[in-house]
Amino acid sequence: QVQLVESGGGLVQPGGSLRLSCAASGSIIRINVMGWYRQAPGKQRELVAVMASGGSRTYADSVKGRFTISRDNAKNTVDLQMSSLKPEDTAVYYCNADGVLRYNSRGYESYRGQGTQVTVSS
Repeated sequence: QVQLVESGGGLVQPGGSLRLSCAASGSIIRINVMGWYRQAPGKQRELVAVMASGGSRTYADSVKGRFTISRDNAKNTVDLQMSSLKPEDTAVYYCNADGVLRYNSRGYESYRGQGTQVTVSS
């Protein structure tokens, strides 16, 4: 099994910044895509930003220019730097790992973290 542990959520005022971090642990050989999704109350889970092991990044239109995703393939970590935060960014943010190859596994797997709350409010 693989565990994803997130950190860095909290309460921030509009216009402020937060940095989310996620570390994956387990018998990992490779993770193809790591990234972040979020779910606000009463809404569906949505992609925020993901990054492939080769370096390509995908952002939701709503966060382009404000959020930056980065990852360390060797350490199996992914970070999300969030700036110019808005109240509509309030949600539980989930770390996601797709295309995970483990030792002794039968194929690629997907994992999600427990989530960390981000609240943007004055």
